[in-house]
Amino acid sequence: MKHTSFVHPTISIIKRNIDLTFSITCLLLTLPLFVVIALMIKLSSRGDIFYCQLRVGKMKDGKVQHFNMIKFRTMVTNAEASSGAVWATSNDNRLTPIGKLLRKVRLDELPQFINVIKGDMSLIGPRPERPEIVIELDKVIPFYSERTYDITPGITGLAQVNQGYDTCIDDVKTKIGYDFAYSLSLTKPHRWLLMDLKIVFKTILIMVLGRGQ
Repeated sequence: MKHTSFVHPTISIIKRNIDLTFSITCLLLTLPLFVVIALMIKLSSRGDIFYCQLRVGKMKDGKVQHFNMIKFRTMVTNAEASSGAVWATSNDNRLTPIGKLLRKVRLDELPQFINVIKGDMSLIGPRPERPEIVIELDKVIPFYSERTYDITPGITGLAQVNQGYDTCIDDVKTKIGYDFAYSLSLTKPHRWLLMDLKIVFKTILIMVLGRGQ
């Protein structure tokens, strides 16, 4: 049975158009940077330039979408071969030297503009998580998987600019509050616009100051 979306229809249209326009423009403008980053990765460590990882996308009509999220590779090849799916941490010894730099300024996320164009992701929304981690978190945090209910996950979001990467369960519990707060902003255009402008400003600040992880 199909449900009525809580997201304001005007927001859905504007948000998707912004996603497409901004992502296509940024991809075209950053093509030279793509080449430089690709060379840096290839010359500094063994492995592929890009890294694809299965993530949980939008949940709608009782179905959960999954997609392959694209990033520049920042870790050594087979980084989770022995540990399995785990969160990245500050000073993570799995990161390559170039990977640390890319994460600091969030440039490892650039290929995700391709995901945005495809409709897998949005520029702004809850950060998509891996299926195996979602299953585990659902056992200890009520309604965790509902954070992407009728919402396309994003490259950046309210939780990311206020807290950063998850390192423990307590981080996730705090973050899910931000995710649901963002969901509420999608019910009214003026509230959503102010929220997105705030997130964009904080994202740029994090990139300029190198506060990524």
